[in-house]
Amino acid sequence: MVAALELYLDTDATRRIRVLWDALESEGVQSMRSLLEQRHRPHVSLAVATRFDPERVAAALRGTVVAAPLRLSFDHAGQFVGRVLWLGPTPTAELLTHHARVHERLAEAGIGLVEHYRPGRWVPHCTLSMRVPNALMAAAVRRCLEMLPLEATVVGAALTDHARGISHPLP
Repeated sequence: MVAALELYLDTDATRRIRVLWDALESEGVQSMRSLLEQRHRPHVSLAVATRFDPERVAAALRGTVVAAPLRLSFDHAGQFVGRVLWLGPTPTAELLTHHARVHERLAEAGIGLVEHYRPGRWVPHCTLSMRVPNALMAAAVRRCLEMLPLEATVVGAALTDHARGISHPLP
């Protein structure tokens, strides 16, 4: 399992993504709804590590508003190798600058991060499923496209490590 710095979406966007999770489940695609005893929350991860020390991360980010009220426009669906399905927000200058600022603060504190979440490599996304059967991928992507575009506002942030039961809210 991994630890992540997650950005949470407004109530309407969260509801719409949960409806999409349900639609995927009804078509035989295990969604993020099924993971973590249904405690998983729609989000965009800014940073990922194999493990975080919440106090150290909070200290590194002191003075930074991680949950900046960013507007996100989800306008595409995608997949990563390994059958991972996701919705992607437009990577605006504001979003990429915020991401880089958070990473800069974490790097200054010597906090190790997963490489593909670093600035210049990061693909902003909201994961929908981590296990789409190959035979169902095209239908799952079509289902996603039916509900786009999706406008959202970041309303919260937390450092999470579900394997260790950690959910540490961040400003």
